[in-house]
Amino acid sequence: MVDSKTVLVPLAPGFEEIEAVTIIDVLRRAGLEVTTAGLNDTAVEGAHNIRIECDTLLSELDSNWDAIVLPGGLPGSNHLRDDDKLKSLLADQAKAGRIVAAICAAPIALEAAGVLKGRRATSYPGFGEQMPSANYVEDTVCIDGNITTSRGPGTALRFALSLVAQLASEETAGELSKGMLANS
Repeated sequence: MVDSKTVLVPLAPGFEEIEAVTIIDVLRRAGLEVTTAGLNDTAVEGAHNIRIECDTLLSELDSNWDAIVLPGGLPGSNHLRDDDKLKSLLADQAKAGRIVAAICAAPIALEAAGVLKGRRATSYPGFGEQMPSANYVEDTVCIDGNITTSRGPGTALRFALSLVAQLASEETAGELSKGMLANS
């Protein structure tokens, strides 16, 4: 598979568990180095009371990532949107042309970081109005340059596989999809 590509997955209280675990799992299956980071604590409880122990705290990290990927959920997405450290990391990441990705309600954090201006983006239904600078679409997975967005829990696997294709290869994404019976 692939090595040396690094991915940051920040987790905030109230994150969507299906999205977070799918992203982390699929990217690690592809051989990517995934680091989970809690905003305020390393033990973070999701929207459906599933607790995940993160690798570290966001405050302890720098901005040297191949991708930053945000799971959605509420109120998790609001916490991501309102975190100044994360907004700075996202802005730096996008400015450097590295991958910034978000699913479900989490694209509102990309909007807050100023990275969606004039870019095509999607989100969970009803969050488009919170992304006024984006060219809103309803694609399952929307890739516009280094910005990738997706709709919600039911699209998490396709979203994660699209990130594998971007960070590793189409071949790796295809192998994973086949091995996980994603197209069955």
